Amino acid sequence: MSKSIKFITLAGLLAAVAACAGQREEEFVVVEPEPISQEPVYTGKYK
Repeated sequence: MSKSIKFITLAGLLAAVAACAGQREEEFVVVEPEPISQEPVYTGKYK
């Protein structure tokens, strides 16, 4: 193969490795929202 084809192949491989190495996995934090009001509790008495 000619030197130009080898150079282009090497440059492509280096670009692919650099693109894959730059990706990071994002972390997701899930926060449960607090209730706005509490549910009524049975007290045993009629009001």
